[in-house]
Amino acid sequence: MPLVLVFALCVIGGLAAGAAGAGALAVPAVAVVVSSAARRSRGAAWPPAPAIASGAPKARSRVMAWAPAPASPRLALALSLAAATWLGESAALMESSCRRVLARRTAWELALDADPAAPGAFVRGRVRAGACEAPASVAVARGTAPAGGVLELRGSALATDRGLMIRNGALGARTGDAALVALRARAGRTIDSLFARDAPIVRALLVADTRGVDPAIKERWAAAGIIHMLSISGLHVAIIASAVNLALGALRVAAAWRLALTLGITLGYVAMLGAPPPAVRSAVMLGMHGASLALQRPTSPWAPLSVGALLPCALDPLVVLDIGWQLSVCGMAGLIASGALARRTLPRPLRGWRRDLAREAVAGTVATAVTAPIVAWQLGRLSLVAPLTNLAASPLMALAQPLLFLALVLAPLRPLALLFAAAAHPLLAGLDGVAAVGARLPGASLAVSPTPAIAVLAAVAVVAGIVACLARWPARAAALALGCLCAIVWWPAPGATAAGVAELHLVDVGQGDAIAIRTPRGRWIVMDAGRDWKGGDAGRTTVVPYLQRHGGGEVALFVLSHPHADHAGGAASLFAALRPAEFWDGAYVGTSESYVRTLQAARAGGVAWRRVRAGDSREIDGVRLDVLAPDSAWMTTTADPNEASVVLRVTVNGTRILLTGDAEGGEEAWLRAHADTSLRADVLKVGHHGSRTSTTPALLDAVRPRLAIISVGTGNTYGHPSPETLAALARAGAQVLRTDRAGSIVLRLVAGRVEADALGERWTVPPAP
Repeated sequence: MPLVLVFALCVIGGLAAGAAGAGALAVPAVAVVVSSAARRSRGAAWPPAPAIASGAPKARSRVMAWAPAPASPRLALALSLAAATWLGESAALMESSCRRVLARRTAWELALDADPAAPGAFVRGRVRAGACEAPASVAVARGTAPAGGVLELRGSALATDRGLMIRNGALGARTGDAALVALRARAGRTIDSLFARDAPIVRALLVADTRGVDPAIKERWAAAGIIHMLSISGLHVAIIASAVNLALGALRVAAAWRLALTLGITLGYVAMLGAPPPAVRSAVMLGMHGASLALQRPTSPWAPLSVGALLPCALDPLVVLDIGWQLSVCGMAGLIASGALARRTLPRPLRGWRRDLAREAVAGTVATAVTAPIVAWQLGRLSLVAPLTNLAASPLMALAQPLLFLALVLAPLRPLALLFAAAAHPLLAGLDGVAAVGARLPGASLAVSPTPAIAVLAAVAVVAGIVACLARWPARAAALALGCLCAIVWWPAPGATAAGVAELHLVDVGQGDAIAIRTPRGRWIVMDAGRDWKGGDAGRTTVVPYLQRHGGGEVALFVLSHPHADHAGGAASLFAALRPAEFWDGAYVGTSESYVRTLQAARAGGVAWRRVRAGDSREIDGVRLDVLAPDSAWMTTTADPNEASVVLRVTVNGTRILLTGDAEGGEEAWLRAHADTSLRADVLKVGHHGSRTSTTPALLDAVRPRLAIISVGTGNTYGHPSPETLAALARAGAQVLRTDRAGSIVLRLVAGRVEADALGERWTVPPAP
């Protein structure tokens, strides 16, 4: 059976295993195909009519008559599909069983990922005990450890959909180091010292760490259709491998040694990254290409792609659910298919650089079109300018990536490394400029609804697009792909959340605050809208698109905690785009441009403004809001807007949430004096981004939260959240989630239960000890 078919079947098996109940649904489908194949086999004549008509010798015909009939292709396909689904389902069941075994334990060995651990931190790693191993998220209560450390761990665990969540983690004796993880962490620190303000993007491009990238940049690159360039993929590995090969060629290294060194350096780089599936795919394709050259055995480009994509699947069938793997494989398939399309469509008289440019344009357009449905499903955005922006950004990336890699490799020779880092800065600025221009074009992108139906449409569109490029008569496949894309765009967004369920979204806006509560009827209550900057703001680039991707709908109420720019900066854009029905304001006199623009936008949009004070309350679709602060008399005693923050207690389905804005110790003391019995809450939005002047032990004694959430920007200059605050939260027994580590955080609130969705996992927050 061809490699491509085996690869396709493994993909189907992995998808079946990854989707709830899909394995069971595949069984009747396989049965139908098998029965159809059996009927065809019983009705088929043997020897085939053409063999008899061809005048074959009678002796040979008699031998053939006694030979067993070959298996029907449909039967072979059905059995292969069944085997692939069974393997995927078995892997999923084995992984689930391991998670349950590990969840029953209270002690494990933990191998940390690329983040150091300290009290109050929420870190990722892998835990193992006996023959079982699983990914884990650990809420650290005691102990410290460096990134990449292997150490003893104790705590209480529960199984999530993708691993374990370990609460009250106590770190024990260090037993070793994960050398590659530690190397990756050291590379990240080197990048920080070499690239300064460019460091977050360089970390993403070199060591696959996208956590520090500003959400505004991510949104801009997504709208422009070049978000795939911001994470390590086969493209980045291929560029580095080509640059290494070119440099070795310039040094006149022999061809055989050049190939071996290029492959060795590439494999070492992929290992340092943690062997992400896209990088593995690229490295395997490079190895197969080198082997075919060495053996002088040319092969179809589809074979290396199939093997490169199959290898991660063989190790973990569920890797097909990883967006990086999907984009890498489909993008490469699009590039291969674009070659066939270019050969058929480009005019023969086109020669030289014009033909090369046209071929690159076709390749970029096809690869972008093939991956666009996946981006739409995963990120809720379909870029219409992606073919143009990718054509402009690809040369910049091809030049920037080798410079970044050289700067990292030459870090011991710091002056030389700084020279390469400085040379890369204009290229990185150019990439962001392409994204900025592309995102500002009218109709640059469309928000879509990421639902299971969109996932199916996206899969069909990708396959149909590739078939259309390869087929001699592409009209039907192209029409199907285009129809699926139109359906993706026009598919209605989900309305209300499930009956009786409300959601709290802590939107990652970097160093700022934006909180959105989705009511059971599908309306939004928004508190703050992030910061602004010269030429943009988080409301327009992050908050509004986020709400649209998560179902859209009416904004019933907007609450501004206080007039600082990191909370009010995006409010004017949110008002212009979504027109909230009502605007609550603590009315602390502020003169910041952000606050003035917010008031002007409210008046221009006819949004009802209301000054709120302690004692006010409102219920919206079963979500009760109680204003605990500020008090008019208290506001006259403070000159700090933080100390006049609107403090809300949100009650829904028996769960209480305390939203404190940027309240400092003074306002917290006022709250304890005037609302002490009302402060008890299951979830605490930590004040002032985790500043050491907020979230005092006395407040934690009054609130006693099960979960603490912090909105904070990665690598911020304020040192938020402070180690003292994190340690106090750990002592209080609160599990901590931070946007700089977890991105946007979603809490589902149903029947007194809090389900957290962060770091790609979902779990039920356990009760307070």
